[in-house]
Amino acid sequence: MWSMNTNKYLGGLVVVAWMLFVIDVVGDKIIPPMEPVASAEAAAAAPSAAPAAKAEPEQPLPVLLASVSADKGAKVAKKCVSCHTFEKDGKNKVGPNLYGVVGGDRGAKAGFNFSGALKDMGGKWSYADLDAFLKKPKDFVKGTKMSFAGLRSGSDRAAVILYMRSFADSPAALPQ
Repeated sequence: MWSMNTNKYLGGLVVVAWMLFVIDVVGDKIIPPMEPVASAEAAAAAPSAAPAAKAEPEQPLPVLLASVSADKGAKVAKKCVSCHTFEKDGKNKVGPNLYGVVGGDRGAKAGFNFSGALKDMGGKWSYADLDAFLKKPKDFVKGTKMSFAGLRSGSDRAAVILYMRSFADSPAALPQ
C-alpha cells in the first residue's frame, strides 16, 4: 500500500517536472531558441521551392537617424536596462553606465572592467561604430563580454543611438 514516503517522492517528482516546464518556457522568452542552420551541402543539394525575396537595402545611418525618434529609442532600449543604466553618474550593472557613450572613449568607464578586446580597440565611439556594435557586438569586437545578440533592424539601432545621444552633457553632432 501507499506510504507517506511514496507520497513525498511522487510530490517531489511533480514539483520538479513543473519547475523544469516553467524554466523551459521562461528561458525561451528570455533567450529565444536559435533557428537551425542548414549546412552548405544540404542547401546546395536542395532545390529552392520559391525564389528568395529580395531584402530591402539598408538605409545609410544618417538617413535612419533623421527618420527615427528618441522616443522609439527609449522603447527599444528597454532591452538594455537589465544590464545598463543611462543617467548621469548612474551605477554600472552587468554592463557599464551608458551616459555620454556617443563620442566617448571605448573601453573606459570609471568602475567598470571592460573586456581586453574592447580596451585594446581604444578610440572613441562614433555613430558608425555604435551602429555596427549594436547590430552584432561579437562581430564588431571579437572577444567582447557583452552577450547581447544584437538588433537586426537598422531603424531600431538608429533609434537607440539617438536615445543614447540624448544622455550627454553636450550631445555629439549628428553625422551628415
